[in-house]
Amino acid sequence: MIHHVSIPARDVSHVAKVLSELTGWKARPFTGPVAGAIMLLAEDGHGTAIELYPDGSTLTPGEGDRQGTIEPGTGPQLFPFHLLLSLDVDPAEVERIAAREGWRALRCWRGPPGKPVFELIEFWIENRVMVEIATPEMLPDYLRAATAQAHDEMLAAMRGASVLPA
Repeated sequence: MIHHVSIPARDVSHVAKVLSELTGWKARPFTGPVAGAIMLLAEDGHGTAIELYPDGSTLTPGEGDRQGTIEPGTGPQLFPFHLLLSLDVDPAEVERIAAREGWRALRCWRGPPGKPVFELIEFWIENRVMVEIATPEMLPDYLRAATAQAHDEMLAAMRGASVLPA
């Protein structure tokens, strides 16, 4: 289980307010690691959270017995990171919030071309960090597809190859 992730934001406070509205999670200052950071807490009994750091913050490994640190810096415009959140929210509300913020939101299907497997909503924070959102109606299809066996079968069908060993 992944308990928390950290993502950058150009306007940490604003992004925290929008995500708190969308998720119902509680936003709290996260002053230990870096000034201006905010943590969104799901309060779900699993410690699920999203840490928001000022754009450009970098995680730097420590040396010897020193812990890693978070340092200010400059970040890329885009990057190959995203996460999927399962939220009990109306897709129209997600789209409304995104439109209000000027952020991209797209309801779409994932899977091989011509063979949709599961539906989700791409929600683009500040139009640069993608959060996929699965509503309760979308989640069963995702869960069926999110197994090693289903993935191997999909790859085999796409490539005409045999299923990979476990």
